[in-house]
Amino acid sequence: MRLLISLMALLSMQLSAVNDTSTCKACHPTIYNEFQQSFHKKSTIKEDKVHNAVWQKHPAKAKGKYKCAKCHTPESKKAEAHQGITCISCHTITKVEEHSKSNKNIYEAKKRTFYSAQKGMEDKKIIYKEESSWLGLVTKTTGSPYHDIDYRHKDFYTGNVCMGCHSHKQNGKGFNVCQTDAEGAKDTKSNCISCHMPKIKGSATTIRESKTHAFHGFAGARNNPKMLAKYVDISYKKGAKNFSITVENKAPHNLLTHPLRVVQLKTILKRNGKSIPLKTETFVKVIGTNNKPSMPWLATQVVKDNMIKAKEKRVVTFEKELQSGDEIRTTLGFYIVNPKAAPKLGLENEKSLTKFTTLKDVYFTVK
Repeated sequence: MRLLISLMALLSMQLSAVNDTSTCKACHPTIYNEFQQSFHKKSTIKEDKVHNAVWQKHPAKAKGKYKCAKCHTPESKKAEAHQGITCISCHTITKVEEHSKSNKNIYEAKKRTFYSAQKGMEDKKIIYKEESSWLGLVTKTTGSPYHDIDYRHKDFYTGNVCMGCHSHKQNGKGFNVCQTDAEGAKDTKSNCISCHMPKIKGSATTIRESKTHAFHGFAGARNNPKMLAKYVDISYKKGAKNFSITVENKAPHNLLTHPLRVVQLKTILKRNGKSIPLKTETFVKVIGTNNKPSMPWLATQVVKDNMIKAKEKRVVTFEKELQSGDEIRTTLGFYIVNPKAAPKLGLENEKSLTKFTTLKDVYFTVK
């Protein structure tokens, strides 16, 4: 009887893995803990203050039509859903359908079948097996008791698997309010996953120890932005009567892609013990209508776009003659929410969203 109960309990736990992310913690504790801090996990209106602020003003709210569900709460169509993106949301994607308004993820219909990427395993699917020897005294297991794992899906070795939600979003007026260059997702060596989920120390699972795993906190503007600093280079060049700072964006997309983000380059000249603030350069992409900024659902045009583009080297010139011994401090950073838009969304008092966050800080000494 006890054996029967134990088997039923194990079966129940295995089946719950399909719907309950906490089940994943048993074998993937490091990844689970990283994921808890990610804005994939915090994608609901309950946990994402920016998403909630926009939703509260969206005309669809009054009609009770939550159109953000397929990406923000894939397991539920309700805005009030407590569960955002889960492990299952990403690891069961079989195909990304391309559409003009927004792409669509197609999910695996078979229970307990997950997809992932692992170097050296590109042609393998691991199915859980138990093998006994020595009259049952020795048992050898292969794979996970909770799910099969298929390493053969090519989209998991590029960023194509991300394009169901991160490609583009078109509003009701046929205007793309946000867009990521899909070409940057196609490379197997440098793509969305290699940049935003870099390999870091720690085993991916307790079942099979590994030295590294893909970071599941999803490095971005809102979580571990310093992980992305290596994709930006800053250099300076001295001229006869001026100098220039060059910002190189190595990413295959705009330096920041969200329409609410603002990037700034702040530069200070230190001379004879004094700090002289120089001009601040601002990089934005503002959407709106009638040549004025507007809410995303009203936008019909790009009002302003001087955001640093993919693979671009942006040169900023300062009309200041340098002297030997001068020191230049240049800081590249960003605001999660455009300071001008924050009051309109009721977010002006949210310090974590309206503060300037440093991405890269560099110093140069003039010879």
